Amino acid sequence: MNKSLFWRGVAIAAVIVIAALSAWPLEENIKLGLDLRGGIHLILQVETQDAIRSESDKDLDRLVAELVGNGLTEASGERTRDDAFVVRGVPAGSDDKVREAVDTYLAGWSWNRSGADIRFNMTAANSNEIKNLSVVQAVETIRNRIDAFGVAEPVIQREGERRIVVQLPGVDDPQRVKALIGRAAFLEFRIVDYPVRAAAPSSVEELLAIGRDSVTGQGYGGRLPDHLEVKSQILRDEADIEIGRLYYAVEKRSAITGRDLRSARPGLGDFNQPVVNFYLTHEGGQKFGEVTGANIDKGLAIVLDGNIVSAPSINSRINDSGIIEGSFTQQEVEDLSTVLRSGALPAGITYLGDTTVGPSLGQESIERGFRAGLLGLGLVVVIMLIYYKLSGVNAVVALALNIVVIFGSLAYFGATLTLPGIAGIVLIIGMAVDANVLVFERIREELRRGRTVKSSIEAGFSKALSTILDANITTLIAALFLFQFGTGPIRGFAVTLSIGILASLFTAIFVSRWIFDLLLTRRRKVDRISI
Repeated sequence: MNKSLFWRGVAIAAVIVIAALSAWPLEENIKLGLDLRGGIHLILQVETQDAIRSESDKDLDRLVAELVGNGLTEASGERTRDDAFVVRGVPAGSDDKVREAVDTYLAGWSWNRSGADIRFNMTAANSNEIKNLSVVQAVETIRNRIDAFGVAEPVIQREGERRIVVQLPGVDDPQRVKALIGRAAFLEFRIVDYPVRAAAPSSVEELLAIGRDSVTGQGYGGRLPDHLEVKSQILRDEADIEIGRLYYAVEKRSAITGRDLRSARPGLGDFNQPVVNFYLTHEGGQKFGEVTGANIDKGLAIVLDGNIVSAPSINSRINDSGIIEGSFTQQEVEDLSTVLRSGALPAGITYLGDTTVGPSLGQESIERGFRAGLLGLGLVVVIMLIYYKLSGVNAVVALALNIVVIFGSLAYFGATLTLPGIAGIVLIIGMAVDANVLVFERIREELRRGRTVKSSIEAGFSKALSTILDANITTLIAALFLFQFGTGPIRGFAVTLSIGILASLFTAIFVSRWIFDLLLTRRRKVDRISI
């Protein structure tokens, strides 16, 4: 045996050993997709306007604080739209101070004076950046929540501008995970416009009739002032059925949000009821202390996903910690703590839909895919052996090694095998043999012309090479496009197809040629070949 043949054999053996060790045992090393393992598929949409509104409030507070610090003590502001606010109490000769504060702290805002007011509008570039970052942060936050919950091998990816696709294979408690992910946990603390020691109104009409604006001291008169909005608290019975609502007039601007949280964990309240203990960042604690200190005896509405969970009275200044209490069960408190601790969402999330795949359905898909693969493989083996005789054994060996390389590559690179991926493997079985057919037909053609066996084999591989490369490379390009622009099952098909094509080129060209060369070197003279 010459050195070239020996080292080629060593290379082939090394590839096969690495692939086999990577893939075995299959049930431990091959990741199964949602359609094979069972689990849930969720589609979520990020409400990016929440992030715009929150950013506007934060920038407004920062600007007013800076102006007051520069001597403009009458400066005050109010958000007029999600992406706009107005600042009042700034004399006309103080525009230079406004411009300096904007350039330093508020990049991404345009402004102009309108009489005694200065109106600010968020630029389109700033708005688009905030929306994009809110989706990116939402993806990471959801990933943190899933990791904290303990789901193995989740698929969490962005789809389009605002949508997020979540796939959780092997989930045995889908309802709880749905609640954990679908719950936006967009947390806000807002000041209630009046003391809440008495029972809150049970209707908006009652609220508007009895309410009194803490700024002007006047009644609402059937219409809320511009700086307030109505939020409700849902009342539930022991069976968790809604039995009514309480309504509060709260400040539009949040005192603090979930962004200011440092940590959260379950705890017990004064009456041993489940509560969430929260801890604020240093900056958030300072801000919270200032707001609560200035609003003692008013209510503090704890707003979660747009609904008030509780509205206790502010008895004293609150700095860096507090509790969230409501009609929570112990599990709800644990889940809420996980959600808040793993990262606050920058915006609310709308739950668009889900698909649940049971483990039995996934197992059935595996069995059917396995049977389809065996049937296709069996038919190919029989046809190759009948039509190409002993040379067909060469193709069958190369095909078997091809399948080993595919599964080894899936395991080595951590790719996920899906039901369409099994279809891709069945397709590759045909494509791999197709390359052998091209080579074998070329060899038979050269033999009919009277050339020797050795020269016929060399000519068969060399002349069929361009056709094999052309067919496989064009298919590989198509698979790459499917992976780039497809989602879910389409990507699974594209991954398996791409790996299979590369494995097919290796086995059909390199391994098959080595087998022929090995047989030729074992005999001094070869006058005929079984093909």
